[in-house]
Amino acid sequence: MAVEMVRFKNIGLRGVTVADTKISYIDGENGVLIYRGYRIEELAERSTFMETAFLLLNGRLPDKSQLERFEERVLQARELPGFILESMEKFPRRTDPMDVLESCVPMLAMADPELSDDSREANVRKAIRLIARIPATIAAWNRIRNGQKPLPPESALSHAANFLWQLSGQKPTEEIARDLDICLVLHADHTFNASTFACREVVSTNAHMYAGVAAGVGALSGSLHGGANERVMKMLLQVESELASVDDVGPWVKNTIDSGRKIMGMGHAVYKTFDPRAKILKEMSRRLTREAGHPEWYEYLVKIEEEGIKEFSARGKPGINTNVDFYSGSVYSAMGIPVDIMTPIFAISRISGWCAHIIEEKFAEAQEKPALYRPEAEYVGNYCGAVGCAYESMDARG
Repeated sequence: MAVEMVRFKNIGLRGVTVADTKISYIDGENGVLIYRGYRIEELAERSTFMETAFLLLNGRLPDKSQLERFEERVLQARELPGFILESMEKFPRRTDPMDVLESCVPMLAMADPELSDDSREANVRKAIRLIARIPATIAAWNRIRNGQKPLPPESALSHAANFLWQLSGQKPTEEIARDLDICLVLHADHTFNASTFACREVVSTNAHMYAGVAAGVGALSGSLHGGANERVMKMLLQVESELASVDDVGPWVKNTIDSGRKIMGMGHAVYKTFDPRAKILKEMSRRLTREAGHPEWYEYLVKIEEEGIKEFSARGKPGINTNVDFYSGSVYSAMGIPVDIMTPIFAISRISGWCAHIIEEKFAEAQEKPALYRPEAEYVGNYCGAVGCAYESMDARG
């Protein structure tokens, strides 16, 4: 007779250190995020996404000539292979942009002339191609699904500005392009989150970079990882339509928590205080929503934040604050970006961090590091002793 073994264990590897990294660091108690030793606040204020991507990939800030060469190589790689555009033309128009991206990353691998070269130098060049082509892929699909032709890249535009141009056919102002560039800096890396770990786990088997990135995109597509900014924006629009004014937010927050529903964009697995990225995005949201003619979006968000923090604290849950997703949805919407493109923008930024982690995984300095990730699981299923359960014929089964 089979006996079912039941045990309850902590699952999900949360809090378990699985590897060393030099790429980024989080101090969740004090709200600190660092890329390669540099605080995120300083990078957002003084750096650019191209410079930050160079930093993540190479471990140092570039000098002027190094940055110019890096930007030129990204610019030269912007053009998508024709067969990928032809393939996208055959996709069902209702296909989610994240599913399109997950489908196209392996096709980008087929177009890479250095796919079989696994040297560090070749992997950096692959990373540059991915940084250039992920935004091109997303922009092309947005055009195709709306019955429009994909636009060629514009060499005179920055990385962020070129994406907005290829996405909508309108060249953004310098201010909007800079705002999006800052958003890309803020999302570029975040240590061993689910998608980054997926990338590293896959390439630990000696799979190529594109296989790892495809895994990262797949992990990001899940509702518990990517997509929170989309859900915040949907929540915001619902609140705006249902409530008479901002004054009604307090009761709405209490009712939402009482009913067991989540307030999207509040709480974080790591931060026990304010997410440093959220502070930057909050100010950006205040300014951009006003300029876009929707100042009420910011007003509702601020009130939800205030009432949420107060309500959670009153229930014995202090430290639940807004995260990076809470204000980013309103920022992107104010830029005219469709809601279902918000998670793909996460990928446009995080591709730099993913590739940096893939390279670090492939060329880890610690010689004692295992060849691949192989965690163990506790079996809690049926157990009939060392010989196993007796196999019964079909007729004998109850």
